[in-house]
Amino acid sequence: MKNRWKGLAVAFLSTAISLAASAQQAYVPTADNLQARHEFAQKRLGIFLHWGIYSLFAQGEWYLNTGKLNKDEYAKAASAFYPVRFNADEWVRAFRQSGAGYITFTTRHHDGFSMFHTAENNYNIVEATPFGRDILKELADACHREGIRLHLYYSILDWIREDYPLGRTGLNTGRKSRPDYDHYLQFMKNQMKELLTNYGDVKAIWLDGYWDHDQDKVPFDWRMEEFYRYIHQLKPACLIGNNHHITPLPGEDFQMFERDQPGENKAGLSGQDISALPLEMCQTMNGMWGYKVADLNYKSTKELIQMLVKAASKSCNLLINIGPQPNGELPELALDRLRGIGAWMQQYGPTVDGTVGGSVGQQPWGVSTAKGKTLFLHVMSPEGNSIQVPMERKPKKIIGYKSRKALPWHFDRKKRTARIQLEEQPDDTDYIIEVTQ
Repeated sequence: MKNRWKGLAVAFLSTAISLAASAQQAYVPTADNLQARHEFAQKRLGIFLHWGIYSLFAQGEWYLNTGKLNKDEYAKAASAFYPVRFNADEWVRAFRQSGAGYITFTTRHHDGFSMFHTAENNYNIVEATPFGRDILKELADACHREGIRLHLYYSILDWIREDYPLGRTGLNTGRKSRPDYDHYLQFMKNQMKELLTNYGDVKAIWLDGYWDHDQDKVPFDWRMEEFYRYIHQLKPACLIGNNHHITPLPGEDFQMFERDQPGENKAGLSGQDISALPLEMCQTMNGMWGYKVADLNYKSTKELIQMLVKAASKSCNLLINIGPQPNGELPELALDRLRGIGAWMQQYGPTVDGTVGGSVGQQPWGVSTAKGKTLFLHVMSPEGNSIQVPMERKPKKIIGYKSRKALPWHFDRKKRTARIQLEEQPDDTDYIIEVTQ
């Protein structure tokens, strides 16, 4: 009997130790991290930058894969990459004037080329190109000077490294496959340490490529929790997001949706449930992420502004992408859209920045955002000269946001709706009504 109880006690103790170890490993964000999450929502607009040696081919960032190119032939593009017109200060100034609060820059895409100076290999912007300058360093310094938060995109997928276990893409690049994920993960950790220690205050890490193993017969263990712990050990306040198209994993600090508003999934890439984490949707300004010479199909300024407003109405940021040209310039059409967004943000930015989704859900006429006791009604598709708004209680005041003039309105207590009269010529992009509750 004693031996039996002794065995049970040992088993109980072992279980308790195991549970305690699991509890110790469970991710608990620091106070600084929670503050960073709060700051993330204070500027609803971010600028995504897909730039690498793939811009020389002008066929988009996936050209190594879609073109079925040999990795060694593709790599020769590095010796011709000389973005003579790159000016970090001009870029960042244009972003700040657009009303953006942060940028997300592609430090390493799936083609394996690093757009920063790394000690891990010489396949990087400083050592493999005649340009010889650390673009990320110049961009980071400009961001810090201009008060723009710096986020860094990093691909966990690699189409050229032999130690990366093959997934469903990059199968025709001519690499030999010698999978060694322990070695590859250490490589990623080493690069992450460089990124988080050499470029000032990095606010977030934007990971991509997890989906490369979503068709494996045996589920692939990316060891993301281990990777996340390493990042948070280096910088606890740094936010982590992963473009994996699934429910957020333990250790992540914000949730992203590709090419879609949260909950919509029109592009078929973001069907996951919406979490309680800060949210971000990313979308292209034209059709491609990386520069494509034939892609002039830019969304209109009006469309981009309405996309931003709709995102804010879901308590979500909009990360809008630009593919810089190989000579280092931002495309003129992209700059035109930034100027248009900036003009709107200068006047209406407070109705999206620092707001949450309003109490009025999506309506035929538009959406709502809120800040404290102030509700902003964004009328983007007016039908006639008035709108009907569901409201739980009678508002205190209703005015046109731009004119600051009182608007005629009537509240129906029984139906709990307000009928609001619009001004004669409302803005066809976004006519905003300010409601004091």
